Amino acid sequence: MQSKGNLMHETMTQTESNKQLLLRQMIGGWMTQAIYVAAELGIADLLAAGSQTAEQLAERTETNSDALYRVLRALASAGVFAEDEDGRFSLTPLAEVLLSDAPDSLRSFGIMMGAEFYQSWGNLLYSVRTGKEGFAKTFGVSFFEYMTAHPDRHSIYDAAMMVHGIAETEPMLDAYDFSAFRTVIDVGGGHGRMLAALLQRHPSVQGILFDLPAVADRARGIVSALGLSERCQVVGGDFFTSVPTADAYVMRHILHDWDDEAAASILLNCREAMNPSGKVLVVETVIPPMNEACFGKWLDLMMLIVGGRERTEAQYRQLFARAGLKLNRIVPTAHEVSVIEGVRAA
Repeated sequence: MQSKGNLMHETMTQTESNKQLLLRQMIGGWMTQAIYVAAELGIADLLAAGSQTAEQLAERTETNSDALYRVLRALASAGVFAEDEDGRFSLTPLAEVLLSDAPDSLRSFGIMMGAEFYQSWGNLLYSVRTGKEGFAKTFGVSFFEYMTAHPDRHSIYDAAMMVHGIAETEPMLDAYDFSAFRTVIDVGGGHGRMLAALLQRHPSVQGILFDLPAVADRARGIVSALGLSERCQVVGGDFFTSVPTADAYVMRHILHDWDDEAAASILLNCREAMNPSGKVLVVETVIPPMNEACFGKWLDLMMLIVGGRERTEAQYRQLFARAGLKLNRIVPTAHEVSVIEGVRAA
């Protein structure tokens, strides 16, 4: 039988452990900013040819050598870069992921997370109190208006999203059989690499890449370089106005950008354009109930700040119904995303 003193000691120990755990979570933003600085300055690229001192790196990045050293020292303590006895820094396996030419490089993602998005997180309380966009509160315009006005930042966002999407594509194609469709349209398909992977997997399918005219113009070169021009049309337009006719409408991480009214409008345009037996295929995270761990629950806070949301199964059913669609089934994948299949409501 434990004594009262032992029980009190265990309780105090657990309390201290909880404090340390919560403290580490509280300072997570420090790491975000340190990685952002290294990514923005291209430190990993500069170290690709060999180790360098903070002074050498500062000269090449036009920064303060003492301040840069302190950032790199902190990152090295977490395994991002390594410092030797002579004060020279070198790449580590973690740091190599920040190389611009690394497979699935996270440099753009690190910049995106540490720049505008990070500033917007400072207005999460504003979003909670008002239900409005913290991003717009921070920058004076909506997220998409800001990206349109800053194409250099938009290119970083596109690159970050491309890397994020690569990890989802193969699991999505493994989980859902697209071979039953004659034509598949990727609504808001961006660079077109997801649709290209689908077409390469299913030679009998014809594709349509649909996005804003400026985005479509950039995507044509990618589609052509992949040798898919004869099987893939690239069409510029606005999915809030209309979309081309097809058998299947794939929307990956599109609806989560918008509130229910805007999302229902996109779905309704797809319903009105699709062939009679067509399907809407929404590729998103379906938020699980209660305390189940899910990255999407944290991503949902980011979407709150920029004016969108992640959704539960019940919320998707309601959203589909608003657009005259019926949620037919949810197909999970080996990734966190699922394929949410909708058909015309009876």
